[in-house]
Amino acid sequence: MSANNASAKSKSRSAARLASVQALYQMDMEDIGIARLLNEFHSHRLGQEIEDAQYADADPDFFDDVVSGVDARRAEIDELVDGKLGEKWKMDRLDKTMLQILRCGTYELIARPDVPTATVIDEYLDVAHAFFDKKDAKFVNGLLDAVAKDVRR
Repeated sequence: MSANNASAKSKSRSAARLASVQALYQMDMEDIGIARLLNEFHSHRLGQEIEDAQYADADPDFFDDVVSGVDARRAEIDELVDGKLGEKWKMDRLDKTMLQILRCGTYELIARPDVPTATVIDEYLDVAHAFFDKKDAKFVNGLLDAVAKDVRR
């Protein structure tokens, strides 16, 4: 793969990760099934222009895998995330967007051995920076690092 192709693949996966967090957030906020959600994102969001903002071309297969994988393995993922939260923290205290970032990152760590651990953590750290301040982004880094130590030996 050429450097340009690798860079394009990296950018399209980054866009897919951000879109996955947004899609799962929408799924949690609305009563929408996975098939309808995926169709809506494919038809109206991924790579589309919305309100004069051009969405980046996202890798649709990678997007589908992350969204469907988080949906299918939510109980397992939530157990892993909950196990890494401090004694005073519970899942229901987490910001809804933060929760989706942690779910997506955890999914990749348990189900995508083809993606290096550092890449997963760095990518979701970037997503966290899009929504949160530095302190909250560090929380994402720490929690995903702790999950990685358990699931990627």
